[in-house]
Amino acid sequence: MDLLLASAHHLAVLALVGLFAAEFTLIRPGLGGDRLRQLARIDAAYGLVAGIVIVVGLLRIFFGAADPGYYWGNHAFWGKMAAFLLMALLTIPPTLAIRRWIKAAETAPDYAPPAEEIKANRRFVHLQAGVLLLIPIFAAAMARGYGS
Repeated sequence: MDLLLASAHHLAVLALVGLFAAEFTLIRPGLGGDRLRQLARIDAAYGLVAGIVIVVGLLRIFFGAADPGYYWGNHAFWGKMAAFLLMALLTIPPTLAIRRWIKAAETAPDYAPPAEEIKANRRFVHLQAGVLLLIPIFAAAMARGYGS
């Protein structure tokens, strides 16, 4: 069971990072039309996969090989959780903007988001990238017994 849960968790995290990379690439000046619709689908998938990462992570805590107490008392685990939460909070402004842009594109097929809005939302995505770097560092620390 532990192997299955660990594999599912790692695959979900890799999918999440891939979706993040796609979103990072697409949010740029000149966004519109098919790319905007593609971005909206990727953003929705990003949220769905983040939920899967959380659910499988919780299953690992309660049904994996390590005792749940290992996680609750581990500072590296809480660092990883804090980084994941911060990433989630940083996704809110871009997700709301993408939804606004899609709504505007429904009424005006040639709609392109204003450059200032794209620039502002790219900042959130860049901040997410910085926070994302912390997650595998905390995970590696946990795997080596640090944080207990």
